[in-house]
Amino acid sequence: MNPALRVLVAEDEPFNLRRLTRLLREAGCEVVAELEDGPSVLAWLTRGEAVDALFLDIQMPGLTGLDVSADLPRPFPVVFVTAYAEHAVRAFEQAATDYLLKPVTAERLAATLQRLRTRTDARTDVRSETGGGHEAVPRPAGPFRFPVRAGEGVVLVDLARTTHFLFEEDAVWAFAGERLRTTWKTLAEAESALGARVVRGHRHLLIRPEAIVGLRAGDSGRLRVRLSGGAELEVSRGAAPGLKARLGLG
Repeated sequence: MNPALRVLVAEDEPFNLRRLTRLLREAGCEVVAELEDGPSVLAWLTRGEAVDALFLDIQMPGLTGLDVSADLPRPFPVVFVTAYAEHAVRAFEQAATDYLLKPVTAERLAATLQRLRTRTDARTDVRSETGGGHEAVPRPAGPFRFPVRAGEGVVLVDLARTTHFLFEEDAVWAFAGERLRTTWKTLAEAESALGARVVRGHRHLLIRPEAIVGLRAGDSGRLRVRLSGGAELEVSRGAAPGLKARLGLG
């Protein structure tokens, strides 16, 4: 029997919050948190507790569900819940797993949960095949090189030369004095390979902590970090506490 999906629900209307959490529990889910605004979601996620999916209302005080999705400290499957169908396009632009219209029905929710379980099972299979779990992050140890594309083949680049990695244009790019296209197809794949040698800056950014030479407060809880070589990048609200803790500033 598969373990229950652990889900976080964020909804600012008490009636809708009670209804959705009841439907989720009746469908066999474990509701690990019931929150009422966007900042509370990001604060809860920075604690690092286990959760398989986020059910986010789009219209919430403080930060909308779309704002929260853009500032997640690491990738999570997100299901947006709202009364307004016109938000669907923006929801899927942010790679939402699904989109539920209020009032949510048990039948429609069942289809969403099946999609989430399929994704969760796929991640579990990958971890099993590699002999480890999500928590088994490799420790930094000695020189590390990674592959980047070069014509018909690849070359290996020292991580020590690299300041950060960015996912854009459907590829993971390394910045090592120049912009280099790596062989990784997703940022999650890069993060898995690099492990504790990098830290999340936002959903599309990994930073090598040793490359950070300065930081300052940005807007609305974000950080601005300056890297060796002069680049300045923005770190999301959700990722800022983890990065500061990694630098011994938490």
